[in-house]
Amino acid sequence: VESVGARPTPRRRGHDIVGSMATYLYRLGRFAFRRRGLVASLWLALLIAAGAGAVTLSGPTSDAFSIPGTESQQAFDLLEERFPQSSADGATAQVVFQAPQGEALGDAANRDTIERTLAALRSAPQVAGVSDPFAGAINPDGTIGYAQVGYEVQAAELSEQAREALTGAVDAARQAGLTVEIGGDAAMAQEEVGSTEILGVGVAAIVLVITFGSLVAAGLPLLTALIGVGIGIAGITAATGFLSLSSSTSILAMMLGLAVAIDYALFILSRYRHELHVGRDPEEAAARAVGTAGSAVVFAGLTVVIALAGLAVVGIPFLTQMGIAAAVTVVLAVLIALTLLPALLGFARRKVLGGWIPGLRPRDPEDDSGTPTVGRRWARFIVRRRVAVLVTGIVGLGVLAIPALDLEQGMPDASQSAPDSTQRKAYDLLSAGFGPGFNGPLMLVVDGANSADPQAAASAVAGAVQGLDGVAAVAPAQFNPAGDTALLTVIPGSGPSTQETADLVTTIRDQGGAAAADNGASVSVTGQTAMNIDVSAMLSDALLPYLTLIIGLAFVLLMLVFRSVLVPLKATLGFLLTVGTTFGAVVAVFQWGWLAELFGVQDVVGPIISILPIFMIGVVFGLAMDYQVFLVTRMREEHVHGAEPLDTVVTGFSHGARVVSAAAIIMISVFAGFILSPEPLVRQIGFGLAFAVFIDAFVVRMTLVPAVLALIGRSAWWLPRWLDRILPNVDVEGAKLQHRLTEGEAEPEPVGAAR
Repeated sequence: VESVGARPTPRRRGHDIVGSMATYLYRLGRFAFRRRGLVASLWLALLIAAGAGAVTLSGPTSDAFSIPGTESQQAFDLLEERFPQSSADGATAQVVFQAPQGEALGDAANRDTIERTLAALRSAPQVAGVSDPFAGAINPDGTIGYAQVGYEVQAAELSEQAREALTGAVDAARQAGLTVEIGGDAAMAQEEVGSTEILGVGVAAIVLVITFGSLVAAGLPLLTALIGVGIGIAGITAATGFLSLSSSTSILAMMLGLAVAIDYALFILSRYRHELHVGRDPEEAAARAVGTAGSAVVFAGLTVVIALAGLAVVGIPFLTQMGIAAAVTVVLAVLIALTLLPALLGFARRKVLGGWIPGLRPRDPEDDSGTPTVGRRWARFIVRRRVAVLVTGIVGLGVLAIPALDLEQGMPDASQSAPDSTQRKAYDLLSAGFGPGFNGPLMLVVDGANSADPQAAASAVAGAVQGLDGVAAVAPAQFNPAGDTALLTVIPGSGPSTQETADLVTTIRDQGGAAAADNGASVSVTGQTAMNIDVSAMLSDALLPYLTLIIGLAFVLLMLVFRSVLVPLKATLGFLLTVGTTFGAVVAVFQWGWLAELFGVQDVVGPIISILPIFMIGVVFGLAMDYQVFLVTRMREEHVHGAEPLDTVVTGFSHGARVVSAAAIIMISVFAGFILSPEPLVRQIGFGLAFAVFIDAFVVRMTLVPAVLALIGRSAWWLPRWLDRILPNVDVEGAKLQHRLTEGEAEPEPVGAAR
């Protein structure tokens, strides 16, 4: 039965080719089970090779990014061309000095300490130059000053000796009685995954033990996930020797890889245990599990991969890199679930059925005999109260989504560093001594190559900018050796991540550009603050097109899977509810500061990192479709077998609820562990994904979806005849495979296969 009623679908060549995926996976599962030694050895060899590549080929990571096509990037490129001596792309460190209480930096002892510190910095490795605080870099009170240290290389390329020389010089000044802190990218330590971020794996292990009642069954998903993530992270590490990758790339790949790898293995292992419960021998059980649950895993993984790879359409290289790296890790998770897991089942065989742990011997969730399961009772409640459940759920999610209307985006800066970090202390000292805008200077590049008088053009721009509201100071123009390009440093009166500074950049580009044009020159604004503003604007502009792309993709893919119009529409609307509610929670916690202390994120309250919304849309889409596929395919399977509409919802839900619940708890635990990361972006993503999975799995998919299906009944599976004829039948629930196996029409065994 393909769509409405009992009308048989005629065989069509295209349908049979696509619909045979379950049969191919069945054969793959059988092969992996039989050749378990070979399959396990190949994956182990790949892990060793990836590890060797990570050790021998790895290079430094870099958090510098480019934004092709933006004014700030074009100005930066011009600065590198015309001002090579400025080391525009080199690492920088701001060494901030504060005199003891009641003293000034100009006092003899303090001045002597500072000069010794500057001398040590100038002789340090890879240093291009060090400015003198007493040459105009001390506040009017004489209590706070700073030295700018420029390096010949980028922050990721700084040697350990250079970093040690920087901290050593500062420590000596501290011992002499001064307060000294370090800001700038040269002081940023390379972030690594800490033990706190692995707490989610421990929770996942506990959930798996409770779900399966067996240490063997609980260990298999963890083992396969760790192998897959190990290969992925090692590959990313090796790629840093050839590509400039962000330090967050491997962390995000690990976050997603762990979550989906455990979930995918969980679904296949659960189906394997069911097949054993109904009397299959282990080999046949593994083959059927991969052929049925494996089909859903392939589709679920495909949605995540497409959503992540689709981030490339935004046109920002570092976002593309993160998306592709995470997508590759998800592909590995799918491949391992389809091959390595059945191979390991060949070693474990019936040991996965439990009995090792007293009191934990859960029954087969697809066994309808005996006392009704919690999932069945919950489904019956939803069916009886479907209208009330639907209205309550939608209204509740709508209320939670309200804070999303106040979403403010920005890029992270030192103000969001941990309060006890030297970067945050340096930021606060500079703000106290010179004003909040001092931490976010703007660099104006005046291109006078076509001007009759470049100096006059630079003076005109400086005069126009000096008179603007929100400008605290404009430094004198610096010219390159050719005399055709000037560099102006503008200090805003507001902080780098504020809307006032963003508005000031727009005003400078308008009025400063007009003043330059009157003198035959052009002006552009760059610097870290301007680049952050530009990337935020670019991401904001790309948000709606990307959301439209994802929604359209979701509708088409789900229509292929469920051969229905209303089910994809319902799933897409549910996805939008999840996204809106998630954004609302992120804004409430990270922007408004609600419950920030509870989650331990009070030190990063501020604008939402610009990359987060668009990245969250892609990942949440993939994860939402995971649960949609795993839960609703069981309902459609009941429909295909002729069950009544309400029975379809109750039976299909009860068969999948336990596994989906366990998978959701595992994902939430893995993501929540990353809230403890020291990196603001990772913390926001970890919280957002954990909240999104909770809402989507337990509220949208396991509450609203069955309520809607119970409300619309048989119409849920309606598909126009003309569309039924042209759509390929992907048979994600494996109905065709089950029919062939029941009728004894399974594919012949591979030649030479050995038990």
